[in-house]
Amino acid sequence: MRVVVLVPGVLRSAVNGNAKLELDVADAATLGATLDALAAQYPLLDRRLRDEQSALRRYVNFYVDGEECRRLSGTDTILHDGCELQVLPSVAGG
Repeated sequence: MRVVVLVPGVLRSAVNGNAKLELDVADAATLGATLDALAAQYPLLDRRLRDEQSALRRYVNFYVDGEECRRLSGTDTILHDGCELQVLPSVAGG
């Protein structure tokens, strides 16, 4: 199945400047498995999204078809063919 990953401008340098990535993953893949597939192609991006234990970084939000993944099942959230995964790092400052 195919998943579309939307990459924000601040992270595009880790994915050769791409704003949108299309990944082929196994049917009924989880968010975690999709991030593993993404990490295989873009290891620099993975360091910005997950920590050393492959847990989602606190300051990065992941939306699966508009739903924040932590409100779903986190990395165990099941994805479907054609779904859209949006990555949004938190912005802080003053």
